[in-house]
Amino acid sequence: MSNLDKIFQKSDWKVEKHVPVIELPEKIEKGKAFNVRVSVGKEIPHPNTTEHHIRYIELFFLPEGEKYPYQVGKAEFDAHGESTKGPNTSTVYTEPVALFVMKTEKPGTLIAFSLCNIHGLWTNEEEIKLV
Repeated sequence: MSNLDKIFQKSDWKVEKHVPVIELPEKIEKGKAFNVRVSVGKEIPHPNTTEHHIRYIELFFLPEGEKYPYQVGKAEFDAHGESTKGPNTSTVYTEPVALFVMKTEKPGTLIAFSLCNIHGLWTNEEEIKLV
C-alpha cells in the first residue's frame, strides 16, 4: 500500500484545486437511486487549458464488509481548447464535473480519482450512511 500513497495524492479540496469533490444527498435510502456529483476545482478553479487540464474522474464504491470496490463509472474530458490552429485556439473546453446515479443495499465508502495531465492522480473519499 505504501506505493499507492506515492501514486495517489490527497489533500483538502478547499485548498487544493486537483482534489475530486464528492457531493451526496444528506439522506440516502437503502436500495433507492441517488445522485453522486464529483467535480474538480469547486473551491479553487482548475485551469482546464490545453497545457493543464483534468483528463478524467473515476468513481468506485467499497461496500462495508466487502474486500473489493465496485467501479461506479468514469467520465473523460476531451476538449481542452486545442484545435488545428494550436493550443487554446478553440472555443470548446470541458469542465471536470460528472454525475453518477447509483443505489446500494449497504453503507460504505465512495472513492473518487481524478487525473491531471501535469500533476498526476488525486483521490478523495466520502462515507455513505443509509437511512
